[in-house]
Amino acid sequence: MELFNTLIRDTKALLEKGSPKVWDYNERACWNDIGSSELVLQKDAAFELGASGRGSANYVLFTSSEELVNRDQVLLYGPDLKDIKGDCDFARIVLLRVGVLDDDDEQVYRILKDIEFAKYHVYPEGYMVRMSPESYREQVRVSKKAIKKGAGFQGIGNGYIKAYKKDPNVLNATVIFVTAPGYDFAAMKDTAKKANDITNTLTHILEGLPTDCSVCSLKGICDEVEGMKELHFGVGDKGAEKGHGH
Repeated sequence: MELFNTLIRDTKALLEKGSPKVWDYNERACWNDIGSSELVLQKDAAFELGASGRGSANYVLFTSSEELVNRDQVLLYGPDLKDIKGDCDFARIVLLRVGVLDDDDEQVYRILKDIEFAKYHVYPEGYMVRMSPESYREQVRVSKKAIKKGAGFQGIGNGYIKAYKKDPNVLNATVIFVTAPGYDFAAMKDTAKKANDITNTLTHILEGLPTDCSVCSLKGICDEVEGMKELHFGVGDKGAEKGHGH
């Protein structure tokens, strides 16, 4: 699974000017998960991460490269929850190393979607998440009570890693939080969109796109993403064998 490798390198380049706090994964240090979404009212909130008008981005990238992702860890660029004084920019980026998936392409696609959906099943106490897949943003309303009880990104990140690692295909998970100003959140959103385009292109390829590049609406993404064209024609060749392709 190398289709996202360039985006992982781009993401690391966007963050390279900062020095993150780093915590190795510790399953016993997860923040309390309440099992369902919690409504945090405005009056009970300490602040919002990625609030309207602030920079915000949210995306997941996959690789099978141990060179790019080889640790279960939480990275934080910027202040932790207890040190944030008001609404601020926010990004949550997840890098996942998955095993070499030997199933057919359609099965691989389903596995990746199942892994990605793990993010919808994490419910940290006092941490109300609102995602906007269309705009690649994530807003989080954090309660004053949670801050008092000691909520922090180490425990919340551990909770996300625990959820991802329930899937046996996930070998390593790195969860990155960005709360500091001055990062290029527009570029992060652009990376999120490209990741989404890759996933959508995978879907279309599996549904049987034309293998004539001159008439294919997704030529741009195939040209840009290393390995996408080979995958496309590999699927096309299977179709041809069945009498549907070239």
